[in-house]
Amino acid sequence: MTPQSGRAPSRRSNVSSFLAMDVLREANRLEQAGRRILHLEVGQPGTPAPALVREVAGRALESERLGYTDALGIPALRERIARHYGEVHGLDISAGRVAVTTGSSGAFILSYLAAFDIGARIALQVPGYPANRNILQALGLVDVPLRLSERARWAPTVALVEAAHRSQNLDGLLVASPANPSGTAIAPGALKALTGFCDGEGIRYIADEIYHGLTYDEPAQTALKFSGQAIVINSFSKYYSMTGWRVGWVVLPEDLVRPFERLAQNLFISVPALSQLAAVAAFDASDELEANRAAYARNRELLARRLPEIGLGRFLPMDGAFYAYVDVGEYCDDSAVLAARLLHEAGVAVTPGADFDPDEGYRYVRLSYAGPAGDIDEALTLIGEWLKANGAVR
Repeated sequence: MTPQSGRAPSRRSNVSSFLAMDVLREANRLEQAGRRILHLEVGQPGTPAPALVREVAGRALESERLGYTDALGIPALRERIARHYGEVHGLDISAGRVAVTTGSSGAFILSYLAAFDIGARIALQVPGYPANRNILQALGLVDVPLRLSERARWAPTVALVEAAHRSQNLDGLLVASPANPSGTAIAPGALKALTGFCDGEGIRYIADEIYHGLTYDEPAQTALKFSGQAIVINSFSKYYSMTGWRVGWVVLPEDLVRPFERLAQNLFISVPALSQLAAVAAFDASDELEANRAAYARNRELLARRLPEIGLGRFLPMDGAFYAYVDVGEYCDDSAVLAARLLHEAGVAVTPGADFDPDEGYRYVRLSYAGPAGDIDEALTLIGEWLKANGAVR
């Protein structure tokens, strides 16, 4: 028995599991045991980093020292990110407001620590990405759920935020567009109204824009177009297909740059130099990245066509990202049970909706269409056959 035995873990560690990762772990275990599993559970591109990115990384391994960098990132990458906002959105963003982070996860953690004190109340979309809620709780912040409705296309409104603010006195609002799990993108007018309300009320607006670049009808607008006070977070993981490289960024209001830098120095020192050097090249790989987006668009069309054919016709149009949030309430009382049985009996991994909505997610699953079209088509066939053979799961 060690001297530490009997001591309880911290209360801050008592956050919910990330169910998508739990499903992935079990799917990997089954694959290691010899099963063939089709993956619709994890939100990561099915494509490698662009060839140009890999080439730059290879040269850097041979020629660069790859030591610590500035805590806010190498100047070349910060400047290239700032220029990106000019090219895509017509905005003049100072590189001095850009910080490079260890994935978007590092950006969220450092932004919350820089902007809020313990006990601050941050409103979140529900359904929404589960790690956002869990990070807040681990940092001693209070998550205020904004209950979204399918009728309103899973999109937050000023009226909803205002009601939460009047009852909870909000310190911050986090809005994802396009959103995970729904794929909903917020229209420019609605985004302008949300940022304007927050600026007027002194609420910090945090924009999760990590699925920018992955929209299929209209391009996504950045919150920076409507507010100079917004904290805007993005990542190289999704559109740029660099999940494992763990590099993201944040555009900060001027008053948060130095507090953010001090925290970054102490908590992370710096983002891996190799990932930063390679990420500079990602902006010049547009042909390959747009080909990837076109493949996701075809997968989206495949999903929209096939889901009704297999009896899963209740889902909203997918504006962006690479997810469908599908109502399976006709077949089950608990989508976690359905997901477990689909994995073990049909060989298809999906994420139960409780990951994104602890209260009402029991009737939904999230399907990722980021993988190969053939795998998605086969997975949908297997799901349809399983539903036909088993009927309702109660």
